[in-house]
Amino acid sequence: MKKLLLLAAALLFVLAGCGQNNEGNNEENASEPKEQEGEEVTLKVASLIPPMTEIVELVKPKLAEDNINLEMVVLGDNVQPNTALAAEEVDANFFQHVPYMEEYNRSNDANLVPVTPIYFANYGVYSKEFSSMEELPEGSVIAIANDVSNIDRSLSLLAQHDVITLKEKEDVYYTQADIIENPKNYEFKEVDLLMLARMYDDADAVVMTPAYASPLGLTPKSDGLLTEGVENDFAITLVAREDNVDSEPIQKLAEAMTSEEVRTFLEENYDETAIPAFE
Repeated sequence: MKKLLLLAAALLFVLAGCGQNNEGNNEENASEPKEQEGEEVTLKVASLIPPMTEIVELVKPKLAEDNINLEMVVLGDNVQPNTALAAEEVDANFFQHVPYMEEYNRSNDANLVPVTPIYFANYGVYSKEFSSMEELPEGSVIAIANDVSNIDRSLSLLAQHDVITLKEKEDVYYTQADIIENPKNYEFKEVDLLMLARMYDDADAVVMTPAYASPLGLTPKSDGLLTEGVENDFAITLVAREDNVDSEPIQKLAEAMTSEEVRTFLEENYDETAIPAFE
């Protein structure tokens, strides 16, 4: 009998030990991290004006499907978006063409890089008083943007239509010093990009993108004395930094911004002013 009691006690001890071990294993298993579902990532994108801002808003639901919270930061001038991106205050920006970005990099020792082109903003020449370039009288004042990449773009547009002749390009950008023929002695007044729309009342003609012509009720197809088309390097482009351009959120954003949904949006709402730059 005594042996039976000892055997039972030993068995209970072993079972208790096993129970403690199992409990310990359960606690240990409970403390191990479980496979987590993808956590939401916030992606900040700086932009300026429609249709850029509208495209960013349009793709927000698509990004949300991939747990990416797309936060748009609307800034007030054409310098802040690059400054904010270089300072890592935002993750990308969407407002500029590549030559403008490259000039910012050169001037600020920055490392901004293009992700993908989105649309061509059809550059044009507009005049409040004259209905054709031929009517523009000798000595007329033509306002153009004063940053080097858009001086180049404006002069190239005018040369494309034989309004002026430029010498062979020796530097990165054309400047007024490269004009070798100006038959009607036009005066090119360089002003801040954001001042172009105001110059519509003061200058004889203004060279500007649809973003600045549109608030004046002007479109390239209907009102432009001359237009640029798509044979150029000036597509409005999604831009990031070297350190994050290949990240999944940026690539997901690029994919969404080059979708058929964006193409349809541009064709239905900005047919005269924005030409899709992606296949």
